[in-house]
Amino acid sequence: MTVQGPALRPYLPSDAPRLAAIFREAVEELTIDEYDEAQRAAWASAADDVAAFGARLASMLTLVASENDKAMAFACLEDNEMIAMLYVHPDVAGRGFARALVDALERLAAARGATTLKTDASDVSRGFFQHRGYAATQRNSVMRAGEWLANTTMTKTLEPVGRPQ
Repeated sequence: MTVQGPALRPYLPSDAPRLAAIFREAVEELTIDEYDEAQRAAWASAADDVAAFGARLASMLTLVASENDKAMAFACLEDNEMIAMLYVHPDVAGRGFARALVDALERLAAARGATTLKTDASDVSRGFFQHRGYAATQRNSVMRAGEWLANTTMTKTLEPVGRPQ
């Protein structure tokens, strides 16, 4: 029996409420060991305005990973150079959803001519990106809804994608 990964598809405007919920739940539940309650609440508040959150997702190349036709994770590629968002519902954390999404974004970026990709990795996702070959280049402190949050800019050199013969 072959184990299949999550199904990937492009973002649709109708996904905004579900992806906003995934974002909030991932921040509130998966970052508890690295960020305090006030920091998590400030971070999660970015999805309080679902229309604005959806507009942000629509402004980037956003992929949705689903299981049994239900969105469970998403990731965004901004300007073909930055993984701007990567969020997985806590129910499927550690099951390959993030890996499938980042694999796809790396392939898409390389196919579009990118030679490097970067991300501002949270303290939770830093190990995930490091394991995938991203190197830390800078430590950051960013203000979100009145709270300081730390993250790390990480970069990876992409393998060139050959053109089909």
